[in-house]
Amino acid sequence: MRATRRTIAPALGLMLVLAACASGPDNLVSRTGPCEIVTNGTPESKDQTRDDASAPETATGYRSDMEAVRTKTFAVVTANPLATKAACEILRDGGTAADAVVTAQAVLGLVEPQSSGIGGGGFLLYYDAAADSVQAFDGRETAPAAATENYLRWISDTDRTEPVPDARSSGRSIGVPGIVRMLADVHAEHGTTPWRDLFAPAVRLADDGFDISARLAAAIEDAAPRLRIDREAADYFLNADGSPKPTDTRLTNPAYAKTLGAIATDPDNFYTGEIARNIVAEAADTSAGRTPSLMTAEDLATYTTKQREPLCAPYRGREICGMPPPSSGGIAVAATLGMLEHFPMGAHKPTDVDRNGGRPSVMGVHLISEAERLAYADRDRYVADTDFVALPGGSPETLLGSDYLAGRAALISPDRSMGTAKPGEFGPPAAPVPPIPEHGTSHVSVVDKQGNAASLTTTIESAFGSFHMVDGFLLNNELTDFSAEPAGPDGVPLANRVQPGKRPRSTMAPTLIFDPATPGAPRTLYAVAGSPGGGTIIQFVVKTIVGMLDWGLDPQQAVSMVDFGADNSPETNVGGEHPVIDTSDDGSSDPLVRGLRELGHKVDLADQSSGLSAIVRTASGWTGGADPRREGVVMGDVN
Repeated sequence: MRATRRTIAPALGLMLVLAACASGPDNLVSRTGPCEIVTNGTPESKDQTRDDASAPETATGYRSDMEAVRTKTFAVVTANPLATKAACEILRDGGTAADAVVTAQAVLGLVEPQSSGIGGGGFLLYYDAAADSVQAFDGRETAPAAATENYLRWISDTDRTEPVPDARSSGRSIGVPGIVRMLADVHAEHGTTPWRDLFAPAVRLADDGFDISARLAAAIEDAAPRLRIDREAADYFLNADGSPKPTDTRLTNPAYAKTLGAIATDPDNFYTGEIARNIVAEAADTSAGRTPSLMTAEDLATYTTKQREPLCAPYRGREICGMPPPSSGGIAVAATLGMLEHFPMGAHKPTDVDRNGGRPSVMGVHLISEAERLAYADRDRYVADTDFVALPGGSPETLLGSDYLAGRAALISPDRSMGTAKPGEFGPPAAPVPPIPEHGTSHVSVVDKQGNAASLTTTIESAFGSFHMVDGFLLNNELTDFSAEPAGPDGVPLANRVQPGKRPRSTMAPTLIFDPATPGAPRTLYAVAGSPGGGTIIQFVVKTIVGMLDWGLDPQQAVSMVDFGADNSPETNVGGEHPVIDTSDDGSSDPLVRGLRELGHKVDLADQSSGLSAIVRTASGWTGGADPRREGVVMGDVN
C-alpha cells in the first residue's frame, strides 16, 4: 500500500460517533427522531498520500459501509453535521428549502470555512412545487469594474510584474462576493421563516465555539504557510507560535457572529456600510508585499443576482435540470448524458454491489470517461459568461442537440480511448478556453415538507480562498477561474478572459431530476444532487446520475461508488481512496485499472475529494446519501 503522510478518516469517524445525539450499533443509522446526528459508516484507514496543491482540497479518507437514510417528508444533506443539523431544524419547524439553504450556508461558513462562505459565491437551482417551476439563481462573483484583461497577469500596463505573492494569494484574485445577495433574493421569493431567525444557529455556534474537525485541521495544516501572511487569518487558524491549530481545538468567532448579526438585520449591510468598507480595505491590503485588488465600494453596492433559464435535458425518460453558463457544469453533464443515451449503460453495471457501490465495470467507466472527454472539449472551447461571450448558435441547444450529440457519441470506440478529444466546430474557429485548475467548494441538497427543493453549490474557490480574512470570514479567489492570458497564440481573444463585471466560468453542477408529466398530472421531483470538487464536479455528478438511473443504486451507493471519469486529457481518474481499488504497485493488480489501461487509458489513482449528496423520492418519502469522502450527513424526519 502507499506510504502515508497522515490518516484522517478514523478521527472523522470518531467525531461523528461522539457527536451523535443517540447511540446505535456500528455501521447502522440511528433512527431516533428528526435532525439527529447519526452514527453511519466505519472509518476507512486506507493510507492517504495526496498532497497536491492543485487538488480540490485535501483528501481526508473514506467512511466505509454508509447506509442510506430514509425520511418521511423532508431531508437535507450538507458537508458538515453541524450545518445539516441546523438546516434540518429549520425544515422541522416548517421552513422551506429556501430557508434551509440560508442557515446551512451561514453555518458552513463557520465550520467549513476552507470551502465556502459569505465571502464567496454560488449557483442555486430551486424547485417551487406549488408552481411546478424551476429557477436558476446565479450568485457568481464578478470582476471589479477596474479590472483589465491583464488583471491577473501583471500589476499594470506600466508595471508588468506579476502579482505578489502570486495571482491567487494577492488581492487580484478576489471577486465581488455574490452569495449573500443571491440567498437574500431566493429567500425573498420562497422563504417563510423570518430572515433574521435563519442566522441564529450560526451566531450561537460562533459565540459558543465548535471543535475543529479532522478535515478542517488537515486543511489548516496544508495552508498554514499562506495563512500566516494575513494577520486575521493567522490569529484565527494558527497558534501563537505559528503552528496550525489541531483537531478538537475549540474555536470561537465573535467577529463572524457580529457580521452575521448585521446581515440578519438587513442583507444590504453586507454590500454597503462598514462591512463593505472592510472588504474593500482587506482586498486592497498590501502587507507582506501583497498586490492589492482594485475592487471598490461601488462594485459591492451594485452587485446583483442574475436569474437565468435552467438548462433541462432528457435522459432515460427523465428530465435532468442543471445550471446554465457562466457555469459549464449543466452543459457538460447534459452533453455527457446525451451521448451515453446511445449506449446500453444498464448492461455495464458495477459488480459485487454493496453499501460502497460495488466495483465499476471497465466498459462502464470507459464509456462515461470517453463521453466526458468530448463534453469537456466543447466546454473548454466555448463556454464562458454568456453575457459577454455567446455560445455557438446563441443557445445551449447547439451543443446539446440530439443530432449533434449522436455524432459525438459515434466518435466513441468501445475498443480504445481517444486520449484527447477535439471540440465540435461551429462556423469560424473560436479560440480555445484553456482548462483552469479549480479547487474548493461545498454542496447542499434540500427537500422540504411542501415538496420544494434546493440544490446549492457554493464556493470561495481554492481552499481558504485568497487567504484574505475580514470580519470573521474569508474572501474568495474566484477570479483565478478566468484565463490569465487574454488571447490565444493566434491573437484571438479567449472566451473566458477577464473583463470588467464579468463572471468567471465555473464547473459547479447543482442538479434536479424530474419524472415527466403524465396526462392530468404535472411532473414530479425525483432527485436532488450535486457535489463540490472543482473541475471534476462534472465527473462526480455524472457517475452519481448514471449510478441511480442506469444501475439501480440507491443514493448512498451511488455517491459512495468509486469516483471516476476524465476531463479532456489522456488521464482517467479512478479514486484510489475507495476501499475496492487496489492501489498497490500503481494499481497493477486491480482489475478495473488493468482493464482501462488495456483500452489505452492513462489511469490516475489520486484520491478524489468529491462531496456528493443525493436525495431521491421513494414510495414512502425520501432516501438520502452523503459522500463518505467528507464529513457530510443526511438528516430529516427519519422513518
